[in-house]
Amino acid sequence: MTIASLIDTPSELTDSASSKTAIVLMTRIRLARNLAGQPFPGWAKPAQRTAIFESCRAAVAATSPMKRGLDIEISDLSELERQILVERHLISRELSGAKADAGVVINKDQTFAVMINEEDHLRIQVLRAGFQLKKAWNAINELDTALEDSLDFAFSPTLGYLTACPTNVGTAMRASAMMHLPALVISNQMEKVVRAVNQLGMVVRGLFGEGSDASGSIFQISNQTTLGESEEDIIKRLGSVLQSIVEHELNAREKLLEADPAKLFDKIGRAHGILQNCHLLSSSEAMNLLSLIRLGIDLGAFHDADRSVIDRLLIEAQPGHLQHAQKREVEPGQRDLLRAARLRSEFANFTRPDFSFTNEKN
Repeated sequence: MTIASLIDTPSELTDSASSKTAIVLMTRIRLARNLAGQPFPGWAKPAQRTAIFESCRAAVAATSPMKRGLDIEISDLSELERQILVERHLISRELSGAKADAGVVINKDQTFAVMINEEDHLRIQVLRAGFQLKKAWNAINELDTALEDSLDFAFSPTLGYLTACPTNVGTAMRASAMMHLPALVISNQMEKVVRAVNQLGMVVRGLFGEGSDASGSIFQISNQTTLGESEEDIIKRLGSVLQSIVEHELNAREKLLEADPAKLFDKIGRAHGILQNCHLLSSSEAMNLLSLIRLGIDLGAFHDADRSVIDRLLIEAQPGHLQHAQKREVEPGQRDLLRAARLRSEFANFTRPDFSFTNEKN
């Protein structure tokens, strides 16, 4: 598989046929692994990095889930190609800036991605649309076991898996969910939710992880503790926290409808009107408008089948995907014109909002 064919292939997040859920957009689990007896990537000499890269690359590509996928060195990708992979959550922003002896192996349907020589020798991740923590864990556990058959991982009987950053030692697992929480944002409750989640040993980040903004009211919630708990315990505890956040979001939606439905409908209706008539649209504004349309779908103002269209557009309105559609790099100002034209076209025949639904219907 080539990078061009992978980009043009629908992914777990962009495939309109994928099963979508109202609040949890995506589940992701990541495992950090390092080779025994080898320095971490940040301390390795060039010859060591090369040897580590080649051995890890070959081992990953040989596993059953990764066969006939994309196996590529980051330095062989253009800036635009790297950006697209970041937007699809297939590589990190840190790996996208790597210079040499770093790469990624991605399977055909883009549900598995293994980064090589990022912060750790291996960053193994699985992506699943919707709320699928257990399925994601089973899938990544099988891949991890397959890799252990050919690679000797650095492991301590007392500490667990050894990692470049001490905060990952132990299971070296980060399990997360990407959640759409517009009602909590509109009702100014997110700060309270973040504090509560932090007290439970979880962390809340923006759309693209640490340091990123929560554009479109989309947040990543993940475990913070990796030492002293089993993977199964972490999954169970995170699942409980995520379910609680889902309930808080649903309650916030009900309260908004009860307190001032006209104000909420106005926000959704204005978003629909802007998307049908806009001529300049930044990435951040597009995300926020699409978020309101997605909320309208969840409430019943639009057809349920439209949710997959919005989920696709949340990815395709990103700068990298927008430029890829033009087959060239485009200046930011011109991107705002192109984004508006693209969304105008998508919404030209989009369902008109119907606010005649009742609370009982929801």
